[in-house]
Amino acid sequence: MTMGVRAACFDEAGRLFLVRHSYVPGWHLPGGGIERGETALEALAKEMREEGNLVAGAAPRLVHVYFNRQTSKRDHVLLYCCEGVTQSAPRLKDREIVEAGFFGLDALPAATTAATRRRLEELAGRAPFADVW
Repeated sequence: MTMGVRAACFDEAGRLFLVRHSYVPGWHLPGGGIERGETALEALAKEMREEGNLVAGAAPRLVHVYFNRQTSKRDHVLLYCCEGVTQSAPRLKDREIVEAGFFGLDALPAATTAATRRRLEELAGRAPFADVW
């Protein structure tokens, strides 16, 4: 089985942090795979740092576990909610991340992925939590 983490990162103003990768279309929640010997929270902190120079304010809260059949028949994603997130420095463009930033929930980029939008509906209590990413 493989496992990854994703973070719904909200700053003090309630804005959501999203990233746009070079290798897949759309805007996504930051995240990535858990490496051998790494805990889920270590992976979460690493991905937040690498993809956005983000630092969690309050302790991350595990929200749900999803089966991610798009990746493989054995992949799962742990979704965390992180509030009071700050950015230690602007996230500059590189080979992996071509854009990143905080967005108001009423002003998400048009290319925000359907899965990201579903996660936000679940977090807001407007949709039941799905079992599949």
